[in-house]
Amino acid sequence: MAAKSDKARAPKPKEIRQRYEAADKKYRDWESLYDMCFQYAAPQRNLFGGRIETDSPGGTKMGNVFDSTAIASLDRFANRVQANVFPPQRQWAKLKSGTKVSDDRKFAINGALDTVADTMFAVMRSSNFDIAIGEFLHDIGIGTAHLCIQPGSYADPVTYTAVSPAAVRFEEDENGRPCNHYRKIKMRGELIEKAWRGAKLTEQLRREIADKPQDEVELLESTIRDLETDRYHYQIITFKSDNADDGAVIFHRSQKYSNWVTSRYSKLSGELMGRGPVMCALPDIRTLNKVKELLLRKAAFNIVGAYTAVDDGVLNPNNIDIAPNSIIAVAANAGARGPSLAPLPQTGDLNLAQFVINDLVASIKKILLDESLPPDNMSARSATEIVERMKELAQNMGSAFGRLIDEVLIPVVEITLHVLNDAGILVFPLKVDGRDVAAVPVAPLAMAQNMDEVQAIVQFGQLAAQLGPEGQAALNKGRTIDYVGDRMGVPAQVRNTPDEREAEVAKLQSQAAAMMAAQGGAGAAPPEAPPEAEDVPLPPGAVSAPPQLQAVA
Repeated sequence: MAAKSDKARAPKPKEIRQRYEAADKKYRDWESLYDMCFQYAAPQRNLFGGRIETDSPGGTKMGNVFDSTAIASLDRFANRVQANVFPPQRQWAKLKSGTKVSDDRKFAINGALDTVADTMFAVMRSSNFDIAIGEFLHDIGIGTAHLCIQPGSYADPVTYTAVSPAAVRFEEDENGRPCNHYRKIKMRGELIEKAWRGAKLTEQLRREIADKPQDEVELLESTIRDLETDRYHYQIITFKSDNADDGAVIFHRSQKYSNWVTSRYSKLSGELMGRGPVMCALPDIRTLNKVKELLLRKAAFNIVGAYTAVDDGVLNPNNIDIAPNSIIAVAANAGARGPSLAPLPQTGDLNLAQFVINDLVASIKKILLDESLPPDNMSARSATEIVERMKELAQNMGSAFGRLIDEVLIPVVEITLHVLNDAGILVFPLKVDGRDVAAVPVAPLAMAQNMDEVQAIVQFGQLAAQLGPEGQAALNKGRTIDYVGDRMGVPAQVRNTPDEREAEVAKLQSQAAAMMAAQGGAGAAPPEAPPEAEDVPLPPGAVSAPPQLQAVA
């Protein structure tokens, strides 16, 4: 029996719709919590509570927000994480040989991988990645974030889109990792064939577009993993929320990878969505917002005041409101009915309110990592202080940093390489799985952690040097050089190979011997210097730089 083709194995529209509705049902359990978090910490990005379908563009979303501490702290959280994990316009990761590669081949292979990484980051720097990852990190501060990576045009081969968690439904695989993704899309009909080249529109859809090309068409995008082949089916089907029709597939692509990068800041076993620092600070955020609201009301009374007036038949009590700059009818203002008009006594303690506000602001900033030690506005900071800041940030992020590496950094590198490989820009048949090739972070936060390992080697070398000849021979100098270079992120292209280092050492020794002979007046000719080291060819089976990258190399 012949094996089914990839297209024949793809899920049918009815199955796609059923899976989407099941994923949507799980999402609804989290909608109110995420809506509340976005309402106070990222109101301008809030698409929960049905806003993604009902809100008009440009509408105000901050009517119930009286304090901006959470908004500013979330912005700073996203900016700090981006600067220390995905710094803009810089190479924040490198490729190195995996565990399957023998030690004698690693140096040569790492040189070729450096060339691949240089090309990949050259493409990413010219793309919209830095913008998209910033929006992605705002969402992950709430709890869950999604990044969609799609093939682009010739001028822009890869496009990155941060998609609101309100717009995406997803499932988990057998290991609890985000797997299958679904997203409803509304697009002008005239753009569908531009967005998905080779799309096969139904006759009905083609007629609707021909009649009203500017009208929006509702579609459902799905990326579903085939459990037997471990490939992904990327499909676009027609979809109408108010119609029981299952729709029709208008585009299908079988690929080795998913287009989606989904990460949770922290996650409880058995739960689908993540919980971020904003959720931890939510009680303080809501309390601070209410205290600010009451304080503003109190300030309004203090500024314009409210008054009591004796109800002597002249004033109409039905027309009196308790509000700033208002008059309230009363039976008497004092003995013998008192003055006809008197100020309303004020209650509340502004100093106590300010004390509560300062305490809540400090708590919110601490949870959202919006702290400096010492403050940034002090004198210039030393290199040691900067390293300590990075260590503190890494400690505060804890397991979230590891999750960012595992669920964001490595998938972004892997998917980008797949897209560039499919586009013919980069020939890269290996897997970024840690066995063939490993993606290693070299951003400031990772480098701060690596420096601890380098410092341990330095201290050990200094201690061993004091223990006599045996201690001096404890470290393998060649391996130590390579290890320290890798930990400090020094590219392999600028480092000599072990054979080249050996030749350079021999050359220096020969030159030193010649100088000593000349100074001593020896009549014998100095020893002949060894020939210049030639380029060492890669061992059999080593991975060389792709032909497309020779010019870059």
